[in-house]
Amino acid sequence: MIKLDLITGFLGSGKTTFIKKYAGYLLNRGERICIIENDFGAINVDMVMLKDLEGERCNLEMIVGGDGQEAHRRRLKTKLIAMAMQGYDRIIIEPSGIFDPDEFFDLVYEEPLDRWYEIGNVICIVDPTLDKNISDSSKYILATEAAVSGVILFSKINFCSEEDIKSSEKFLKKTMEDFGCLRENQKFSLIALDWDSLAESDYKHIVKSGYNKVSYTKLPILDSDKFDTVFYFDFEMSEKNLRENIQKIFLDSECGYVHRIKGIVQNEDRSFYEINANRKNITSKTVTAERSILIVIGEHLKKEKLSAYLGDATL
Repeated sequence: MIKLDLITGFLGSGKTTFIKKYAGYLLNRGERICIIENDFGAINVDMVMLKDLEGERCNLEMIVGGDGQEAHRRRLKTKLIAMAMQGYDRIIIEPSGIFDPDEFFDLVYEEPLDRWYEIGNVICIVDPTLDKNISDSSKYILATEAAVSGVILFSKINFCSEEDIKSSEKFLKKTMEDFGCLRENQKFSLIALDWDSLAESDYKHIVKSGYNKVSYTKLPILDSDKFDTVFYFDFEMSEKNLRENIQKIFLDSECGYVHRIKGIVQNEDRSFYEINANRKNITSKTVTAERSILIVIGEHLKKEKLSAYLGDATL
């Protein structure tokens, strides 16, 4: 049976960064793996971050998303059927940060997938710098993703104090309790370490962490119009100006509630850089790319307000 690992986490939590490290560990163990990337929007930027993993024992696949839960589920099932006979030991699925974990569990038990696949691990990435004043819809997504995981990993530890980590753990447990996702007898495994310092014993724990099946009251978040994505194709702006404008967007409530801004952007000298921003941190680095795109993800976004900082959206 091929193991299926699901890497969940709210928008901007650091899922792709973790997958690079996790996949590297699995490859060093001799496993043959495939990584399936999906994003809330129709264009996937995170594939660029994983390109250096591609090789004889690691394949990258993409699912186009952004047009509804049923369409995403159908595409994922079709992709898994096509990949079943390709000799993988493990497939890692990175869904959008806005994702219903039950979609994953239901899919694995459907025919014919149940003949070829078994659930390996559900790993949840949580950013302890996440704004604690997020909407109830966002809290629900965070709670359900964390509740079903076999292990939770805090990201961006180098940006946090010890008090930040403790308060974030308290917030996470409280959020899970509020939505009926945390039971006293449920396993709650949390790793709060800098990922560069993860030891062999940590990875052994992660790779055997499994998952939890938890009952909770379902909310119709994914079929609502609350979460939006705005695209800017062939986007060009200097890194300095974009950083300043992103900070203004996060402070401007008239833009809507922006969770994340990410993309590959063309600089004034025609070079490219990757930008990744949430409400607490903005990171960037030089990359090689052929085309630029910037994506804004949030709730109740106002395109006309965003255009004051980013120009006219192209989709």
